[in-house]
Amino acid sequence: MNMQNQVILSIGSNQGEKLENIKKCIDLIHNEIGTVVRVSKLYESPSWGFESDDFYNCAVLMHSDKSAEIILSEILNLENKLGRNRNESQGYQDRTIDIDIIAFNNESIITENLQIPHPEMQNRLFVLLPMNDLKSDFFHPNLNKNIKELLSIATDKSECRAVSELEAPLQNFNLNQFNYIAIEGNIGAGKTTLTTRIAEDFNAKTVLERFADNPFLPKFYKDQSRYAFSLEMSFLADRYQQLSDDLAQFDLFKDFIVADYHIFKSLIFAKVTLAEDEYRLYRKLFDIIYKEMPKPDLYVYLYQNTERLLQNIKRRGRTYEQEIQPEYLEKINSGYLDYIKSQPDLNVLIIDVSDKDFVNNQEDYIFVLEEIRTKIKK
Repeated sequence: MNMQNQVILSIGSNQGEKLENIKKCIDLIHNEIGTVVRVSKLYESPSWGFESDDFYNCAVLMHSDKSAEIILSEILNLENKLGRNRNESQGYQDRTIDIDIIAFNNESIITENLQIPHPEMQNRLFVLLPMNDLKSDFFHPNLNKNIKELLSIATDKSECRAVSELEAPLQNFNLNQFNYIAIEGNIGAGKTTLTTRIAEDFNAKTVLERFADNPFLPKFYKDQSRYAFSLEMSFLADRYQQLSDDLAQFDLFKDFIVADYHIFKSLIFAKVTLAEDEYRLYRKLFDIIYKEMPKPDLYVYLYQNTERLLQNIKRRGRTYEQEIQPEYLEKINSGYLDYIKSQPDLNVLIIDVSDKDFVNNQEDYIFVLEEIRTKIKK
């Protein structure tokens, strides 16, 4: 099940520098509203419903966790920023930019301001042909037809021809240059959310840590000294088993894999939580296991300061985490950074996200992707 919604937008322009208008619009959508993962070819077609200059049109497939109503509000603001002032009472008219929500997942949505799928989409080649380029799994929930079937029965006979290729914003990111990326961070840093989002946007396979079923975790937060060794041994065994099983399903030379942890996190937490004699025993077992584990091609560490971590922990509301002390989080952060420094062969990228909100802010998410892309280029 996807964490994000799949949204198809139709973009058109028939005024000014039409191609540049559309390119700028795509970039702004990607940087401010949602991740544009695919872009159709650019099509030229006659104006629809009035006599004027021909239009350029395209379609984009966007990922977003926002509701359809919020996306509508944001694209209207974007149209305004690009010089479009909607006046529905004047009917069809020239426009520097026109953005319509065509589809939202495969849902049927009717509100005062929205009708999805767009009620005219099946009657317009300049919508259907670009949508066909996206190769999405769209299925019209009311007409019970996919895009190819809608094209086969379309009554629109106007000339609509592809005039050029358009580049998707993610096209040059090349994250899958690395087959295996591990994303790590302290408790509440957002590593699982980021891992899942990157995997969806770049069509990667995920390895997500299982932790909710660990019976020692709630006990540990209540009595750390008593349950620390049991907890850390339990985590080590679970992580080893999961990584062995999950990574065995994939081809580390062909598949693109994103994980929200690497097994050496076990050592970080154990060093903080265990007594010295317990840690020595734990380290012997860890070293045996670690030799067998595949190493990530890129290791991303999300650094957040303690104040921000505590805010995130409180916001997500897991009962057993609410008593975590700032000192414990600071020790974990220090443990990660010290261990990273001691591993010269580990390809590491540290991203300070203390003042970023890549969960709710698209610009901050793009910032993280740009940091990873810059690392890849080096």
